[in-house]
Amino acid sequence: MKIILMGEPMGLFMANETGSLSEVNGFTVSIAGAEYNVAVGLARLGHTPAYCTRLGFDPLGERILRGMRQNGIATDLVMQTEEALTGFMMKAFTQKGDPDIAYYRKGSAASTITPHDIDKLDLYGCERLHVTGIFPAVSESALAATKRLIQRAQALELPISFDPNLRPQLWASEKKMIATLNGLAQGVETILPGIGEGRILTGRDTPEGVAEYYHSLGVKNVVVKTGKEGAYFSQLGGKAGYSPAFPVREKVDTVGAGDGFAAGVISALAEGETLEEATFRGNVIGAIQITHRSDNEGLPTREQLSKIILEGTA
Repeated sequence: MKIILMGEPMGLFMANETGSLSEVNGFTVSIAGAEYNVAVGLARLGHTPAYCTRLGFDPLGERILRGMRQNGIATDLVMQTEEALTGFMMKAFTQKGDPDIAYYRKGSAASTITPHDIDKLDLYGCERLHVTGIFPAVSESALAATKRLIQRAQALELPISFDPNLRPQLWASEKKMIATLNGLAQGVETILPGIGEGRILTGRDTPEGVAEYYHSLGVKNVVVKTGKEGAYFSQLGGKAGYSPAFPVREKVDTVGAGDGFAAGVISALAEGETLEEATFRGNVIGAIQITHRSDNEGLPTREQLSKIILEGTA
């Protein structure tokens, strides 16, 4: 059974030395994208993620396809085009905090996906859908395609998880971002905002308030990431509470922590775990992620995850 993810995987050029991206001479090439990171995390935990996207017939597109196959990600929902190129990004080297990032994705192959493309997809055997707020911001057609995939998933009664993953720079205005993403959230099973994102999207100042807002939209599960405190979980008509952050030995790079968290929560829910158990797993994998520089380098296998939980420190 497959877990569908929709988004834009990109080529990633990571600087090999500190300094401005305009001055660095050496880069390591890999693959980036929030949904891609989640897909890698799910595959390493034994699930079968299927990535819905469009790539260009170009070297970066071929590299991404190869990376998907090597990481156990199904490619039968991947489309390709000769009319546009695969997007990419550059990431600075930092020894503390979040690195500088430059995106080159305007007019990319993925941004040209349409609802008609979604209607042609064979979703037989799929059991869940995960989307983020990033891809709908890439273009109007990407937004329309995302809405259509959500509609198809709902018609098939597939549980849907949604990570807002705010990228204000991609939206025409904050007002449009808020209205669009809250519209997408209606009817999903699980939403995974950070507390800062929750404040922007709902106007509520507390995890409890954010959860109450999304429950009022019909969202069953709300998990609010609260940084070093861990996460707050709330199930509509069920249990709510806080899951403490998992200890780490050394924080290296916070980029990708939310993707690891999502992979943990989604995988646990797919396995029938409770929302509390799913939140704990999310906290553990999120903690593991911040001890590595690469966005998906540290994503654990099930055996590695069990070992780290037993050790009590990432």
